[in-house]
Amino acid sequence: MNKIRKGDQVIVTTGRDKGKRGTVTQRVDDEHIVVEGVNVVKKHVKPNPLKGTTGGVIDKAMPIHQSNVAIWNAATGKADRVGFKLLSAEEKAARKTKDNAVRVYRSSGEEIKA
Repeated sequence: MNKIRKGDQVIVTTGRDKGKRGTVTQRVDDEHIVVEGVNVVKKHVKPNPLKGTTGGVIDKAMPIHQSNVAIWNAATGKADRVGFKLLSAEEKAARKTKDNAVRVYRSSGEEIKA
């Protein structure tokens, strides 16, 4: 189970984009994520008439390592760490889920709604 998932609000903790906040748009692999508006580079693309794209220079968000971001806790207004809380059998049945745990903020212990 990943601590950071698609759709989470995160804040960048290191690198040239330190302090920027954004939404996770994609998980590239187990360790890399793409965050909206973070690690943006200029990419030169060729025109492709079959796809209907024009050539030129575009801005593209590149992947960033997940250890360089922290989840954003809106209640406290700060970055937070992620923990897991194990569910009991009746809680698991009530949620109708196959997961045995839910993600929680480490500082407050409240569940992360994603």
